[in-house]
Amino acid sequence: MKKLIAVVVIVLGFAFNTNAQEVKTVSLEQTKGEFTQKQITLSEGAYIFEISNNNVGHNIGFVLAPKADVKAHIKNAYVKEQVKNNTKQTSNKVVLKKGEYVYFCPLNPTPQYTLIVE
Repeated sequence: MKKLIAVVVIVLGFAFNTNAQEVKTVSLEQTKGEFTQKQITLSEGAYIFEISNNNVGHNIGFVLAPKADVKAHIKNAYVKEQVKNNTKQTSNKVVLKKGEYVYFCPLNPTPQYTLIVE
C-alpha cells in the first residue's frame, strides 16, 4: 500500500510540474506612444504577459482582445496593477486559441498591434 501511495504522489507531482512548465512568458516593452514589438506570432497555449514601462513618464496598462471584437477584452491578460514608470508588471495566465488578436495600451495610448496564434 505504501508503494502505491508513493507512486500516486510521484505521478501527481510530475503532472502538476508538467502543467506549470507549459505556461510561457511573453515580454513586451512600451515606450512613449508605442510598443516596441509591432506584431507577435505564438502557438496555441498558456501565456503570461510581462509588460515593461520604458520611460513612458506615467502609468501604462495592457489590453488583449480578439481582432473580430476589440471591445471583448480578455480580462486575464490585463496587468495585475498599472505599470509604473520604468518598472514591469505581469498578467494572469491566459490560454490562447488559434486566431488573430490585437494588443494595445489605452493609457499610453498606443496603436493596436496584431498577435497571431497558429
